[in-house]
Amino acid sequence: MSRKYQIFVSSTFQDLRDERDQVIKAVLEMGHIPVGMEMFSAADEEQWAIITRQIDESDYYVLLVGHRYGSTTPEGLSYTEKEYDYAISKSVPVLGFIIDDSAPWPNDKHETDPKGQKRLADFKKKVKMRLVQFWKSKEDLHGRVSISLTKAITAYPRIGWARADEVSGPEVTRELTRLSAENAALRSELEALRKTQEGQVDEVRQAIRTMSANERRFKVRTTAKWEEAEIYTETLADLFHYSAPNLINENDTLGVARNIALEVLGTGYFKNWPIGTNIVAEWLADFASLDLVEPSKKKHSVMDKNDYWSLTRLGKQVLKEFRRVRLEEGLSSEPSAG
Repeated sequence: MSRKYQIFVSSTFQDLRDERDQVIKAVLEMGHIPVGMEMFSAADEEQWAIITRQIDESDYYVLLVGHRYGSTTPEGLSYTEKEYDYAISKSVPVLGFIIDDSAPWPNDKHETDPKGQKRLADFKKKVKMRLVQFWKSKEDLHGRVSISLTKAITAYPRIGWARADEVSGPEVTRELTRLSAENAALRSELEALRKTQEGQVDEVRQAIRTMSANERRFKVRTTAKWEEAEIYTETLADLFHYSAPNLINENDTLGVARNIALEVLGTGYFKNWPIGTNIVAEWLADFASLDLVEPSKKKHSVMDKNDYWSLTRLGKQVLKEFRRVRLEEGLSSEPSAG
């Protein structure tokens, strides 16, 4: 498979214009993609974002260093050195080419500012800490870049770019087919889950509507005498709401009677069956017919003759809806700040 590599070419611009052209020519002759960002304003932070993105996408980084340090950032660092440091930080393979001190070079292409000369010397010292090539002319540079780049591609292979028709072999086709089937299966599962959730919502609402439409009259006693008991009327929805929290795990029939008595009367109810056992049994039968409660599956002592109940999956969903509505009503009833 034929691969093309993106090569980022970095240098000062005006003094190395011809040399850059030779490097770009060498890259193109090798069939690769040269990238140079000298056309952008060095002081433009938005352009720096473009430069970093180009370096991120590049496979190799070629640095040319002459006798100028170049334009600098507000911190005094040249943009060429800033690009170099960024490429190093991103682990992009760097090929450094520094002009030989013995090479003839025009005086007007030398750094004249003392601070710039010092920074250029420090920058060259930094670059020389890695393997570099020294060049004397643009023709010499052309050949050295071609050879060094060929060696780098062999020694440090990168992802590069390839034609889509070359990449799309039988294995890729099989993988795309597998992914397509997997995607279709996931969509089907999501649709089934959506319908299940919608069905559960409908079940919850139907159960609440049914219980809300049915009222029950019953007595709650405060003493042992039933003739002194008070008569109350509540919907099945209220009775379920009063007893359900203690049915999440389990509760016995007497416990259900006490929970409801506490809600409608307060703490003064008669502790031994404040509501008739037959009445509570009918309510539990109503809840069971709506699939809200079921006999508890927990094990108890053989000496324990009580009947224990717990919420079903639907019962828990109905309780959750009751609690959510109550919380939302409480939130909406709070006075606004200010």
